[in-house]
Amino acid sequence: MQEAVGVFLDAWRLVTAVADAVSRHQLRRLSGREEELPLAEEAVSEVAGDVQSMIQTEMATALTRQADWPHMAQQLVALRQAGVDLSRFLPEVAEIAATSQDSVLEHAATSHEGKWERKLRETLPAGPVREAIVSSPRWPEMTAAMERLEQQGVDVRSVLATAHDQAVGVHHAVAQHLGGDAATATSRDALLSYGPLTVGLDIPKNLNLDDREGALEKQLAISPSENQRYVWMVRQAMPDLEREADLLVAARQWPLIAARIADMERGRQPVAEHLARLSQDTSWQEGPQSLMGRRLVQAANDALRKPIGAPAGPGEPRARVNTAAARSTSPSVGPLKAAARGAAPVTPGVAAHREAGPAAKSGRRR
Repeated sequence: MQEAVGVFLDAWRLVTAVADAVSRHQLRRLSGREEELPLAEEAVSEVAGDVQSMIQTEMATALTRQADWPHMAQQLVALRQAGVDLSRFLPEVAEIAATSQDSVLEHAATSHEGKWERKLRETLPAGPVREAIVSSPRWPEMTAAMERLEQQGVDVRSVLATAHDQAVGVHHAVAQHLGGDAATATSRDALLSYGPLTVGLDIPKNLNLDDREGALEKQLAISPSENQRYVWMVRQAMPDLEREADLLVAARQWPLIAARIADMERGRQPVAEHLARLSQDTSWQEGPQSLMGRRLVQAANDALRKPIGAPAGPGEPRARVNTAAARSTSPSVGPLKAAARGAAPVTPGVAAHREAGPAAKSGRRR
């Protein structure tokens, strides 16, 4: 709360200082003179009641307790003497300051939630437990609690990994009690995306690309601001191909490209250099116009996965997908708790398209 009050006060000081500067400039221009500020004590006595009656009580109290309140009161009286109606001016300034305060609070909350969505994604496997956590109405409360624990020196990742096993038990117990299936069925989108588009990525079994916003933010932990930045990166990489860049980011499987970019950024890889290949090799332009979006998705994925320095031309063979294996194997990975405790990973528990291969260089596996 103290930080929020500070933002309100800073915004108030800025807006009133701007108004005072404009008023003085206008007086000098029209009359050739500048009025002296009234005495501080008289100014405080004159406007204190107005401030208390026209501004939210706690903010008015905070304002009048500041060391520079007498100077702010002088500015307000000077504005009134110059013809400014304080009954309109004061509420307007308060609204601007309150809006600034709300923006900071919202940004802080969003930053915390985005930070903990990424950490949760890196700590827990894709699946119903993780989806239940981030989609919960109490998610903001959970992120605030995790932030406090981290500030106190608690290893929150360890707590999450331990809590995951208990949560899985709850998931199964509820499903059994209600006579349902505790296992999450692999969605059609997850099956169709299985292969080069998802290799090395942690993609949930119930991937739903029909809900683009939900797929990005809830299932792949990519915030709207991050997605906008990735869209901008694509457009920067295709400066003379605006229409084609728009086709790529509008494609149904764009969330998977965004997830690839996010994964590469976490691994500190030069994403811009990879994306530049979309302009250097435009073989994706060849073919029916109706399939342009699909070809662009494939080209972008190839550009991101190939190491810098590798040929980007169309001559090299593309990875093939064993559809039979894809439909018989879950695309999700197992819990990371064992790995966190130092246990050796169990190879059979990893889906075929997540096993180490040539493409694994393009992103850090979790």
